Amino acid sequence: MARGRFISLEGGEGVGKSTQLRALAAALRARGHDVIETREPGGSAGAEAIRSLLLDGDAGRWTAGAEALLFAAARADHVAKTILPAVERGAWVLSDRFLDSSLAYQGGADGIGEAAIRQLHQVGSDGLMPDRTLLLALPAEEAAARAAARDRDGADRFGGRDAAYHARVAAAFAALAAGDPARFRIVDATGTTDDVTARLLAALEGL
Repeated sequence: MARGRFISLEGGEGVGKSTQLRALAAALRARGHDVIETREPGGSAGAEAIRSLLLDGDAGRWTAGAEALLFAAARADHVAKTILPAVERGAWVLSDRFLDSSLAYQGGADGIGEAAIRQLHQVGSDGLMPDRTLLLALPAEEAAARAAARDRDGADRFGGRDAAYHARVAAAFAALAAGDPARFRIVDATGTTDDVTARLLAALEGL
């Protein structure tokens, strides 16, 4: 059986990753693909258990190093239990966040550095990378407004951080995309849901 595809959706808070993942999955199923929708942190029983540790509580609950280790542990279980089995049977796996989020948040915004995050990923997940990464891009003001509307009942530990932190995250994502143009596609996330989904489908051309 032919190998499937592994696609990650990335971006800062409020860019619409979760909404677009669902829409993109529906569009791919309409084309006859077996599609698995998943997320990080999470996506497997072990990783979902770690998710609550990472997202709940106050912003300073963990050091950046502890966060990086927890994300790497969750990702290792996610890869082994969900992503690889699905791809090997021929499915398309769409993940709301993957390694690039750790590189942007802990590696970039928190200052741990890209090399350390990649080393953890090599140990935990054998260095697995997506076939394509779709980086959703919005002006900072619009993303902040969307995130605020989404999180009016209480942001998680990451969404509740200040604007300077999210600016560092955005800069780190931009640098990652510039450094790996073969894998990344930067997708304009403005406009209607259908507009953005069409752009995402176009960005999968060749797969």
